[in-house]
Amino acid sequence: MLLTVTGKHIEITDAIRSHVQEKADKLPRFHNNIRHVEVVIESGEGVNYSVEVITHIEHEELVLAKELGTDMYAALDAAFRKTERQLKKRKEKQRDNKHSGSPVPDPLESPDQESVA
Repeated sequence: MLLTVTGKHIEITDAIRSHVQEKADKLPRFHNNIRHVEVVIESGEGVNYSVEVITHIEHEELVLAKELGTDMYAALDAAFRKTERQLKKRKEKQRDNKHSGSPVPDPLESPDQESVA
């Protein structure tokens, strides 16, 4: 899995990069086809931070989570929690679609009777 950390109007330090790496390493638990994770951290006016986590999944659409906050690390944690929740939901939908069987026959309708409309 490739990880890209970008800072807009903020310098990405080793501490920030290691925190992001630690959070991103947990994502393959929730979906196994993750190819690339992009994290964009932007320093806004005052002490506001905007964090975007963009997850590229093979043969699927992007997963995007955005979080705003005054504490950059709290915003990072919240954005990764959103990403994890979205990945879980996608994986559950894939599994449900895979195991959908044939419809259950109606016990009141016998196969010999044909409905007349």
